[in-house]
Amino acid sequence: MSRSPFFYVGDKYKLVPQLLELFPNGIDRFIEPFCGGGSVFLNVAAKEYFEADNNPWMIKLHKYLCSFKGKRKLFFKKMHNVIISYGLSASYLGINVPQDLKQKHVKTYYSVFNKKAYTHLKEDFNKDQNDLLKLYILLVYGFNHMLRFNGAGVFNLPVGNVDYNKNVYNALNAYFDFIDNNKPVFKTDDFRSFIKKTNYRISDFVYLDPPYLITSSEYNKYWTEKEEIELLKLLDWLNDQKIRFALSNVFSHKGKSNDLLIEWSKKYHVHYLKSNYISYFDNTIKKDTIEVLITNYANS
Repeated sequence: MSRSPFFYVGDKYKLVPQLLELFPNGIDRFIEPFCGGGSVFLNVAAKEYFEADNNPWMIKLHKYLCSFKGKRKLFFKKMHNVIISYGLSASYLGINVPQDLKQKHVKTYYSVFNKKAYTHLKEDFNKDQNDLLKLYILLVYGFNHMLRFNGAGVFNLPVGNVDYNKNVYNALNAYFDFIDNNKPVFKTDDFRSFIKKTNYRISDFVYLDPPYLITSSEYNKYWTEKEEIELLKLLDWLNDQKIRFALSNVFSHKGKSNDLLIEWSKKYHVHYLKSNYISYFDNTIKKDTIEVLITNYANS
């Protein structure tokens, strides 16, 4: 399995094996209105990939990495030069945190070591937000790898207790393997217009991983019952067009129940997943979460 090089909390990486078992065969175009970091499309076999997200920075970063198609060595050279020039830790490059600092700050030594350099990098990016390499590196070292800007458009994520390690390098290589062999199309768009404007073919497959109505995270704080209802109506419309879709979501979480979704799902196929939902706030698996995949086709 390939993991997205955007390691945000809550991505579908650990659920991908379960999802692939439930996805249909013979996918011509894989279509995602909520592509996020891309952990799903990186693992799906399709002829074409159409990816959208309403976060313009996420799409900019995908397009930036795609600009290095066939030139990954150049990307790594540029990235490593920035990491070294700012003095960030990089265990993959042999730039390690001093042992005395590790002993003094046993659980937080990466954040302690990188804070000053990370703050400098963040300040420089906010002076010139066209430098997407700096933004990507900020995500690598940032708290929970969140893509977070304040109301004034300033990237304001604090440093995380993380490092540029072999996992990050491997994830980037897997991404470059994918784009070297495919030509994904990325678009900044709202799910409503993206779903409606797409010219569908009968062999298309639409996968949706929207914000979850009953969970709390940076990603879904603007998702309300209005958006939920509009999405479900669009899925009914897709079904009327005989277009296959699969919707990831949760029926219940931390004592809350999404009754609207549960009732709507009765007309489709509900597949219960071994949950891996992770909270933005505490990073622990929620034992009471009922995570599902809802499809308008029988599992083949």
